[in-house]
Amino acid sequence: MSASTILETRGLHASYGPTRVLQALDLAVPAGGIVTLLGANGAGKTTTLRAICNMMVRCTGEIHFSGRRIDGRPTEDIVRLGIGHVPDGRGTFVSLTVEENLRLGAYTRRDKHVAQDFERVYAYFPRLKERYRQQAGTLSGGEQQMLAISRALMLRPKLLLLDEPSFGLAPLVVQEIFRILRAINRQEGVSMLLVEQNASIALELADQAYLLETGRIIMAGPSSVIGSNEGVRRAYLGY
Repeated sequence: MSASTILETRGLHASYGPTRVLQALDLAVPAGGIVTLLGANGAGKTTTLRAICNMMVRCTGEIHFSGRRIDGRPTEDIVRLGIGHVPDGRGTFVSLTVEENLRLGAYTRRDKHVAQDFERVYAYFPRLKERYRQQAGTLSGGEQQMLAISRALMLRPKLLLLDEPSFGLAPLVVQEIFRILRAINRQEGVSMLLVEQNASIALELADQAYLLETGRIIMAGPSSVIGSNEGVRRAYLGY
């Protein structure tokens, strides 16, 4: 694993029971970079993120993070190493307040700087500061997505796994969230692995892209190259 690579999978297979979803997946996320996984529903994008975190899926192959092998390790250990996961459906604890959700995001930390990080995430998402005592279930969809990202940031992650952050949101809200993700990447150097159905905005954000089809990578390269391939756009990206 190169020193310039924060995450790498080698020959990764993943299954739900007898159903194999990923087939010998090899991918890499550069340190400080943004990579997007594209493909149709059922291609294996969400399964890839779950496999990295060892959640709900059986895997073989190798996963390396920050120079150490993490495949087979408990999910909590993987989180402690610095991988934050923003799942599809946002995973918001709807009965808790915004502040309580954020505290849960920092549950693995043992340092004394958690209080400072509330202001750090509120600087990215001022609307959450206005609603910090509000029950999360009463937030709008966009605000809940902001909360899900903020909760992952409370971990102080080295790598963020983002699963469909644009899903169900109005275009202006999507633009705002992706602008903030870019700012987080640039200002804090947080690497990102993004699963996204909105291929256009994903390719605009990401440096590199992988195209999945039935659990296999069929194309990889700079986002500008993938996005400019007319055949790929028509067949896989839907625009």
